[in-house]
Amino acid sequence: MQDPRIIPAATATPAALSTQNPYLDWLGVKFAVWREDYAEMHLRLQPNVTNRSGRVHGGVLCSLLDAVAGYSGCYAPAGEPLIHSVTLSLTTQFLDSGDGTWMIASGRPEKRGRTVFFARSEVWLDGEILLASASGTFKYIRMRG
Repeated sequence: MQDPRIIPAATATPAALSTQNPYLDWLGVKFAVWREDYAEMHLRLQPNVTNRSGRVHGGVLCSLLDAVAGYSGCYAPAGEPLIHSVTLSLTTQFLDSGDGTWMIASGRPEKRGRTVFFARSEVWLDGEILLASASGTFKYIRMRG
């Protein structure tokens, strides 16, 4: 039986996998899992996300770490109002650079307050090589308009 927290292949349309974030969608990031206290995003390792050495660009890793940590603290069940946040700080450790196919980013909130939350995130290459990790502080915001 399919885990209900994971987007099933039959409904894994571009719209369902979209992060609803123009930058992440442009980068090619896809949701794999988004549920209470957990987010997971995937990004295929392609030449457009590498630096001139042919390794994953540090900015791409930071984008994944930041996004997945932020989304992990902003899940809202269907029918509930959307939750948004902004990053107040992100501390990143670059740990490795390997060859592979998929970057798998996961994030979990560690502590929540009324207006801020703290989260950790990691990016693994094909689930085998830990490329980078981060911890961040995020502030809940109200959307304008």
